Amino acid sequence: MLATAVAAIAATYLLASLIALAPRKAGYSHIKHSISEMGEIGAPHQRFIAFGLFLPIGLAMLLVAYLVRPDSSAASNLALCIAIGYIGAAAFPCDPASPLFSTTRQALHNIAGAVQYIGGGIALTTLAERFGEPFETAGFIVLVTAIALCFSSLVRGIIQRIAETCLFGGLALAVWQIGAAV
Repeated sequence: MLATAVAAIAATYLLASLIALAPRKAGYSHIKHSISEMGEIGAPHQRFIAFGLFLPIGLAMLLVAYLVRPDSSAASNLALCIAIGYIGAAAFPCDPASPLFSTTRQALHNIAGAVQYIGGGIALTTLAERFGEPFETAGFIVLVTAIALCFSSLVRGIIQRIAETCLFGGLALAVWQIGAAV
């Protein structure tokens, strides 16, 4: 149950932080902008978002990966993929507007995000073998959003939030079910 609590707390912390920090970045829109853009290079709260938001969430996901590993390698892999995405975002803040191609730092940021979304989508579909079709659907949604995030869009933010909801929701549900089965 500790893994369930950690996953739920991390997701809640992310949601509360997005609500609280977005208004502090001029022109930021949850619909248009990625989460990383709140902490992009030169953003007013770049360091706090990297080390006070992204890093703690990444470390929490590492803990969840460790805690559920004995009971489910697929759930552990999902938590690990999310951890890589968030720790990568902390270590390699995106360039302004988070372009697909830019600096080496942006490339490393994008690689961490690709691990999170592609690896996370695959992990969710693997969880479907044990927990059923909703995990397969969530995995498919995350994989489609991974592709959609590669294109500049006026709705990139909402696309990313759908993926994050599937990833964190799927992880929380999986670790809860694993805890209930143990």
